[in-house]
Amino acid sequence: MNMTTIDAKTVMRLREMTGAPMMDCKAALQETAGDMDKAKEVLRKRGKQVADKAAGREVKEGLVYSYTHHNGKLGVLVEIVCETDFVARNEDFKAFCRGVALTVAAYSPPYLDRNSVPAADIQNERRIVTEMTMESMKGKPQSVIDKAVEGRLDKFYAEKCLTEKPYVPDDSKTVEAVRTELVGKIGENIQIRRFVRLELGG
Repeated sequence: MNMTTIDAKTVMRLREMTGAPMMDCKAALQETAGDMDKAKEVLRKRGKQVADKAAGREVKEGLVYSYTHHNGKLGVLVEIVCETDFVARNEDFKAFCRGVALTVAAYSPPYLDRNSVPAADIQNERRIVTEMTMESMKGKPQSVIDKAVEGRLDKFYAEKCLTEKPYVPDDSKTVEAVRTELVGKIGENIQIRRFVRLELGG
């Protein structure tokens, strides 16, 4: 498909859906012959590649964002870091800080991510899950049982970790998926460093 057949309206529509830069949207549509779903997938993969490359870069800037529930009985602080002060002032970055804070308020996850879960808790959960799976899948091949154990552990992480929770402003995505998209869009390393949730009497 040549350049002239992808009109500006289609490019704009993809930009509105994904938040990716205009040139990236245009390139993705050209690559996929104007197929919107395939173009979104191309942009998602590109965003992940940018996020992977950025992951090692130093983060010295960012925000400590505070959210207080309207009744004044629930508050959240999140520290989200980036590479430059310019990005810390960016509206998309601030919106992400707010979205993360709302997610913490809604779900009260005990851990930030899989790396934050104490090894003893993981061992304990693995033991319980393995016992339950061995019982419920008696006679099945070990490889099938092992796969089921990993699947149940994934559910444990999804329950306990902030990064794996549905992102409250758009619960079709996880917090981590939104973070990856934002890194892809902005091109800087962005990390959630820590959070605190305080509830009156909690």
